[in-house]
Amino acid sequence: MSALRLIAGETAFKQIETQGLQQSMFTQLLAASGGPKWIGIAGLDKYIFGEFFKERQDPLYMLGASSGAWRLACLGQQDPLAAYGRFEHFYINQRYDNVPTREQVTSQVQAVVDGILGEQAGADIIANPLFRQHIIACRARHVNQSKSKVGLAIGLALAAASNSVNRKSIAWHFERIMLSHKDAASPFGRLKDLPTKQMMLTNENIRQAMMATGSIPLLLDPVKDIDGLPKGKYYDGGITDYHFDLPLPKESGLTLYPHFYPHMTPGWFDKSLVWRKAKQNYHNALILAPSRDFIASLPFGKIPDREDFKKLDTEARIHYWQTVAQQSGQLADELANIVAKGSIMDHIESW
Repeated sequence: MSALRLIAGETAFKQIETQGLQQSMFTQLLAASGGPKWIGIAGLDKYIFGEFFKERQDPLYMLGASSGAWRLACLGQQDPLAAYGRFEHFYINQRYDNVPTREQVTSQVQAVVDGILGEQAGADIIANPLFRQHIIACRARHVNQSKSKVGLAIGLALAAASNSVNRKSIAWHFERIMLSHKDAASPFGRLKDLPTKQMMLTNENIRQAMMATGSIPLLLDPVKDIDGLPKGKYYDGGITDYHFDLPLPKESGLTLYPHFYPHMTPGWFDKSLVWRKAKQNYHNALILAPSRDFIASLPFGKIPDREDFKKLDTEARIHYWQTVAQQSGQLADELANIVAKGSIMDHIESW
């Protein structure tokens, strides 16, 4: 049984066929929103962060939303694997023994963020010259700024309705904010698919940004008035960029995308729109995803998701998630073997 799928767009396929698989060919790294789904590929992350990019010498531009941004924040630190270990511990060991309030969920998620950032509180991420962080958050507009759950629910319903007609309409309801080092060479600094406000990621706002990018509407409180940004209420970056569908500049290099699916849903409101999947913008990407056989071998035959909080008691959920995280090491083992043997063309698929 093969646990790992390697899926390459046309440009990436040709380059890998000619040059083999080398970490230096990648200039972008993506990490998607998706709640606890990342646990299904945790082992893969740890290999990529701890081994694959270990000898990196050129800047790697990293883009994440929600829990994807939290994963990439680990790579941006002085000891990525120690940071990832903290991330796993604090995330998996969240406890909600009763139905929690928004305030209670917000408090526990803040503990996750603080655990990820560690003693340096993100200063090493800001100072990192190679691994350049880009975090997406969404500033609420119009009725989505409402203080009440009812008002926000109405705003979200309006956003979903208009988005079903045209994805670009999401900009009427939420403004995409990208916090980054603001490097002029960043391929993510020139996005035009949606109106995007580029803002500086700093020591003063990284904790707020990390919190905002994971603040799911109705489930968590918004983050208000992030330092250095326009005043407002900031929510989950997955609203505009759930799995990403970004028209990157042609001159940029290849994109590496460790993902829990072999397909991409552009925005949060596109999840139920079966016709709206990313199609055109992955020509230069290598996607790493678990196979169906691997997923079927996991407890409950699936990767973790947010419904586990409702369907399982705390101890059962923690055990399940820990088991999946451990089993995801199979993905890392397969990729490490492919890299060591130089045998990627025996495994690669066309997008």
